[in-house]
Amino acid sequence: MDPLEGEASSVSIEYEPVSVKDVLIEMKDTAELLIDLSYSAVLHRNEQLAREVLRLEERMNVLELRARMSLMMAVRKPADAEELAPVLGIVAAADAISDAAGDIAKIVLEEMGLPEAMRAALPEAAETLVRGVVDPDSEYADRTLEDIDLESVTGVRVIALRRGDNWLLNPGPETTVSSGDVALLRGPDTAIGDVCEVLTGEVYETPTVDDPGIPDLERAVDTIIHMKNLSELAVDLAYSSVLFDSAELAEEVRNLEVEVDAMQSRFEAWTLRAAADAEDPVVLRGLIRLGTSTEVISDAAIDISEGVLRDIDVHPVVQLAVQESDEIITRVEVDPGSELDGTSVTSGVPEVESTMSVIAIRRPGDGWLLVTDSDAELRGGDVLISKGTRTSAAAFEELAGA
Repeated sequence: MDPLEGEASSVSIEYEPVSVKDVLIEMKDTAELLIDLSYSAVLHRNEQLAREVLRLEERMNVLELRARMSLMMAVRKPADAEELAPVLGIVAAADAISDAAGDIAKIVLEEMGLPEAMRAALPEAAETLVRGVVDPDSEYADRTLEDIDLESVTGVRVIALRRGDNWLLNPGPETTVSSGDVALLRGPDTAIGDVCEVLTGEVYETPTVDDPGIPDLERAVDTIIHMKNLSELAVDLAYSSVLFDSAELAEEVRNLEVEVDAMQSRFEAWTLRAAADAEDPVVLRGLIRLGTSTEVISDAAIDISEGVLRDIDVHPVVQLAVQESDEIITRVEVDPGSELDGTSVTSGVPEVESTMSVIAIRRPGDGWLLVTDSDAELRGGDVLISKGTRTSAAAFEELAGA
C-alpha cells in the first residue's frame, strides 16, 4: 500500500460549519488540476507528479465529505432535497474524477507498464508540466508572482503551489512564492527547463524516448490522447452548462461522452492488436488502465450537467461556486453561406472581426476537432464551442447566421 493511502484512511473528519460555495469552488479547481497532473505524470513518467496527484486525491476526499455534511444540514423540506440533489451529483462527479486521476497516477507508481510511444506521441510544441521545490537561494524565492513576472518573460506559468499540506490553486499576482514550496509549473519545452533550474537550483533533465514503430500501438496512443482532450473539454463544458443553465452546452457534454465511448472501443481493439506485435504485451497494461479511467472522467462530466439536462433549476450556491464572470463559453451552429462559413481558424482564432476563441468544432460525420493548437476551416453545419465575453458572443452568433 502506498503510504499516502494509509494516511488518507486514518484522517478523522468532523462536521464544521463551512461555506458550500467555497467547498464546491475548491472541488472544481482541484478536479481540473487532478486531470492535468495525472496525465502529465503518465506522459512524462514522473513519479513526483504522480505522488502530488495522490495528495490532491486525499484532499478531495476531505472536501467531498465536508460538502455532503453541509448539504445534509441544509435540507429542511422536500423542496430543498429536490434543489440540492443535482448539487450532490456535482460533488460525487468531482470525487469520481479524483478517483480516476488517482488510478492514472498509480500507473506510474505501481510500474504497471506503458509503451514508449506515449511520450513519442506528444506534439513537439506541447507544453510541459513539471514539479519543483523552491530553493531558498532561488531568485524567485519569497517574491510575488507579479514581481517575478515569470509568464510574460518566459511563457511559464505557476499553476499551483503546495505549502506543507495546504494547496494554493490558481495563484494570482499577489501570491508569494516561498522557499520550500512545491511549485507546479506549466510552459513550453523550450523554456521550462531553464525556469525549473532557477527555481530549484537543480539540473533539469529532458526525458528521451525511442519510438517502437508499431502502427496499431501508435493509433492506440493517438486515440487515448484525443480521448483525454475530449474528456477535459467535457468537464469544462459541464461546469459551464451549470453556470449558465444552458441545455445546449449540457447536450454537447452528452455528445462528447458518446464520442469518447466510441473512441474507447477503437482504442481497446488497437491495443489488443498491438499486443501481438509487442515484445512484452504486459507493458500495455497501463495503457488499458488509462483508457478506462479516461472514460470515467467523461462519464463524470455527464453527472455534473445532469440537473441541467433534466431541467432542474440550478441552485444559486452552484452558480456562485463556478464563479460567474464576463467570460463565457458558447455553442453556435454555422449556417451555410454565413460570414463564418469558409473562414480559417489559426490556433483557435477565426479570421473575422471577433474576439471569440474557438475551442472545438463538432462536424457532422467527422466528429470532434480540437482547434486551440491546430489550424482549421469552418464549414456550414459545424457546431462551434467558443470562449469570450458576453458582448463578443452575441456578435459571433450573428456572424454564424446566414
